[in-house]
Amino acid sequence: MKYQSPRFKEALWCVAGIAVWLTVTILFIGFRPEHLVLAIAMAALYFALPSTRRLIVALLPFFLFGISYDWMNLLPNYEVNPVDVEGIYQTEKDLFGITAADGTLLTPNEFFALHRSALMDFLSGIFYLCWVPLPIFFGLWLYFTGKTEVYLHFALVFLLVNLLGFAGYYIHPAAPPWYVAKYGFEMITGTPGDVAGLGAFDDMTGLGIFNALYARNANVFAAMPSLHSAYTFVAFLYALKAHSSMAWKIILGVVTAGIWTTAVYTSHHYLLDVLGGIGVSLLGYCLFEYLLMRLPGFRSWLNSYAAYISGKSA
Repeated sequence: MKYQSPRFKEALWCVAGIAVWLTVTILFIGFRPEHLVLAIAMAALYFALPSTRRLIVALLPFFLFGISYDWMNLLPNYEVNPVDVEGIYQTEKDLFGITAADGTLLTPNEFFALHRSALMDFLSGIFYLCWVPLPIFFGLWLYFTGKTEVYLHFALVFLLVNLLGFAGYYIHPAAPPWYVAKYGFEMITGTPGDVAGLGAFDDMTGLGIFNALYARNANVFAAMPSLHSAYTFVAFLYALKAHSSMAWKIILGVVTAGIWTTAVYTSHHYLLDVLGGIGVSLLGYCLFEYLLMRLPGFRSWLNSYAAYISGKSA
């Protein structure tokens, strides 16, 4: 098979994009080995074959999601607006408070902290491990089964929901429940990430997965909205839209409900945060499907994008 190189302009965009990403990341955030590994893998797949080139271009929304998350370290949100520590806690208690046996009013997080179970600790870890991998796997399934247009809608809405959520973090920085349990209502800058209730899964399995993940948390004061609660929910919406198999609908539905429950059970989010994640998911979906898709220029661009990644473009 004769090698087909990418067009010069496309190759230039690829190299320039990777160079800018690495330069900004190294200069202002800090170099990690995985940055170089990812850059080499992306470039290798882009230049290897037309099929792998199309795959890299198709996955671009997910790459942009990861880069934008990492780049939140450029400007901490608590330097932009005051962090809501006590207000969201009191609102949660007022709206969803649970009265304990001694008459004390508890937030759902505080209630669950007093009523733990090994089964819930284990399931919580399983559900939370799915928050990004499962939507990406679902997207790849759409792509490789030829549902290119639905895949693009899903991938771009996934990115849009993230950007809306990140904007929310800067507009209204908010502390998670574990922060209040550990530090009270005092605002402490530079607070490291915390595994909170997910530490029980690490202790149970000895894997240390969540301790490693939360040690690199880009932003502690980014609890509202809960994007953990958004990702598989967006995938579930597109499983319905694409008339996917019942297996996909059940898997995504169960995992989504499990993540919503886990977010509160492990004190990573308030119920208010979860509702915020659901709301931003629906907002992103509606903005894309009922606003952007009505713009002729956007539809034309999307059709060109779909044609490229499906191998149908000239």
